[in-house]
Amino acid sequence: MPIYINLDVVLVQKGMKSNELAELIGITTANLSILKTGKAKAVRFTTLEAICEALNCQPGDILEYRAD
Repeated sequence: MPIYINLDVVLVQKGMKSNELAELIGITTANLSILKTGKAKAVRFTTLEAICEALNCQPGDILEYRAD
Protein backbone atom coordinates (compact mmCIF):
# COMPACT_ATOMS: atom_id res chain seq x y z
CA MET A 1 0.00 0.00 0.00
CA PRO A 2 1.42 3.42 -0.88
CA ILE A 3 0.31 5.02 2.43
CA TYR A 4 3.01 4.79 5.09
CA ILE A 5 2.59 5.46 8.80
CA ASN A 6 5.46 7.40 10.37
CA LEU A 7 4.07 7.27 13.89
CA ASP A 8 7.19 5.59 15.30
CA VAL A 9 9.35 8.43 13.99
CA VAL A 10 7.12 11.09 15.52
CA LEU A 11 6.97 9.21 18.84
CA VAL A 12 10.78 9.16 19.01
CA GLN A 13 10.97 12.85 18.11
CA LYS A 14 8.51 13.69 20.88
CA GLY A 15 10.12 11.33 23.39
CA MET A 16 6.93 9.36 23.98
CA LYS A 17 6.27 5.62 24.19
CA SER A 18 3.43 3.89 22.37
CA ASN A 19 1.67 2.86 25.56
CA GLU A 20 1.74 6.47 26.81
CA LEU A 21 0.14 7.68 23.56
CA ALA A 22 -2.48 4.93 23.63
CA GLU A 23 -3.46 5.91 27.16
CA LEU A 24 -3.56 9.62 26.30
CA ILE A 25 -5.84 9.16 23.31
CA GLY A 26 -8.01 6.44 24.79
CA ILE A 27 -7.29 3.45 22.55
CA THR A 28 -5.74 0.08 23.32
CA THR A 29 -2.06 -0.53 22.70
CA ALA A 30 -3.13 -3.35 20.37
CA ASN A 31 -5.15 -0.94 18.20
CA LEU A 32 -2.29 1.55 18.20
CA SER A 33 0.07 -1.23 17.13
CA ILE A 34 -2.23 -2.12 14.22
CA LEU A 35 -2.14 1.51 13.13
CA LYS A 36 1.65 1.82 13.55
CA THR A 37 2.36 -1.27 11.46
CA GLY A 38 0.13 -0.09 8.61
CA LYS A 39 -2.29 -2.99 9.03
CA ALA A 40 -5.26 -0.71 9.74
CA LYS A 41 -7.77 -0.48 6.88
CA ALA A 42 -8.91 2.97 8.01
CA VAL A 43 -8.24 5.68 10.58
CA ARG A 44 -11.01 7.69 12.15
CA PHE A 45 -10.55 11.43 11.98
CA THR A 46 -11.24 11.61 15.72
CA THR A 47 -8.35 9.21 16.37
CA LEU A 48 -6.06 11.11 14.01
CA GLU A 49 -7.05 14.37 15.69
CA ALA A 50 -6.33 12.92 19.14
CA ILE A 51 -2.90 11.65 18.00
CA CYS A 52 -2.01 15.02 16.50
CA GLU A 53 -3.16 16.84 19.63
CA ALA A 54 -1.22 14.51 21.94
CA LEU A 55 1.97 14.71 19.84
CA ASN A 56 1.55 18.35 18.82
CA CYS A 57 1.98 17.48 15.16
CA GLN A 58 0.15 17.60 11.83
CA PRO A 59 -1.51 14.64 10.04
CA GLY A 60 1.15 14.90 7.33
CA ASP A 61 3.81 14.22 9.95
CA ILE A 62 2.21 10.80 10.57
CA LEU A 63 0.82 9.80 7.16
CA GLU A 64 2.87 9.73 3.98
CA TYR A 65 2.02 8.77 0.41
CA ARG A 66 4.74 7.06 -1.63
CA ALA A 67 4.11 5.82 -5.15
CA ASP A 68 5.49 2.28 -5.36
